[in-house]
Amino acid sequence: MAPRHPVGGRRQYRLIPPDELERRAREVLPADVFAYFAGGSGRGHTLAEQELSWRQLYLRPRILNDVSEVATSVSLLGHAASSPVVVAPSALHGLAHSEAEVATARGSSAAGCRFVLSMRSSSRIEDVAAAGPFWQQIYVLKDRGVSDDIAIRAAELGATALMLTVDTPYVARKAAGIPQRGPASGIVSALDNRDEADKRYSQAADLTPDDLSRLAQVSGLPVIAKGVLRGDDAVRCVEAGAAAIVVSTHGGRQLDGAIPVPYALPEVVDAVGDRAEVYADGGIRTGVDVVRALALGARAVMIGRPVIWALATGGAPGVQNLLTDLNDDVREALALAGCVSCADAGRDLIFRANF
Repeated sequence: MAPRHPVGGRRQYRLIPPDELERRAREVLPADVFAYFAGGSGRGHTLAEQELSWRQLYLRPRILNDVSEVATSVSLLGHAASSPVVVAPSALHGLAHSEAEVATARGSSAAGCRFVLSMRSSSRIEDVAAAGPFWQQIYVLKDRGVSDDIAIRAAELGATALMLTVDTPYVARKAAGIPQRGPASGIVSALDNRDEADKRYSQAADLTPDDLSRLAQVSGLPVIAKGVLRGDDAVRCVEAGAAAIVVSTHGGRQLDGAIPVPYALPEVVDAVGDRAEVYADGGIRTGVDVVRALALGARAVMIGRPVIWALATGGAPGVQNLLTDLNDDVREALALAGCVSCADAGRDLIFRANF
């Protein structure tokens, strides 16, 4: 049985408001670096809608339930995790902190959260693997040999899953651009000092379900498809062998105007059924947001920018504190909603305003 913790007896915590954490990061990061992490694609409509769309879901709490003990633990692809919060893959942590992804992985592990390493990491995969458990994010490149080699190397170093990003046949244009001071080193030597004009290292625009199947075969790992917003596409991924689906707008950094995650999530959950796990990613900032996602059928949630802000302002301890406090916030929100576990949250909790 999953461990349960008394809600009233947990440690005191203060979840720093998301806006405050972002403000602190703005103060310590160079302006172009902050803009790179904070910005979205196009006119930023999807980016602006992400957090608002979660707040449009009101909770209908259950009462007169014994919630003296509440469990936040979940099973993700057969592995136990003490929190339903997963650290989303994001590029170039070396721009935010000198210890880069190694610090993020160390803080995530200390908080009991799964960390997803971006293929656009500024740290070597070996160094990150030594810092704690991880999943490996993959872009399929035009030179498929490079992306396949990263998948194989990740499996050899202990990654327990691959996360294939499926919504990026091209990288959408962004006003902020990429800072010129980007780290010279990459996740593997093949990506060191990568020439942005070298098309071999661009995302493959001819990505198909066959690539998902191939990655599972060459790595021997379960593959998660990230960036799905439609039920029919989720089914295609599952039929190609996906073990999990991430409903995601890529942090508002790909197609501007895409449907917000909480609107797309129920369709994907219903289409997939019990054939694969479903996770939610995009605009989740509080424990209440996490409970909203769980109630709509997500097994876990992913957060990106808040982790970058915590890394920039506090290194590995900052990441650990953010994730630990967020998980405490999840526990409290579950209890106040009348739930004793993440699996106990259901759609009966949700009232859809303007949905």
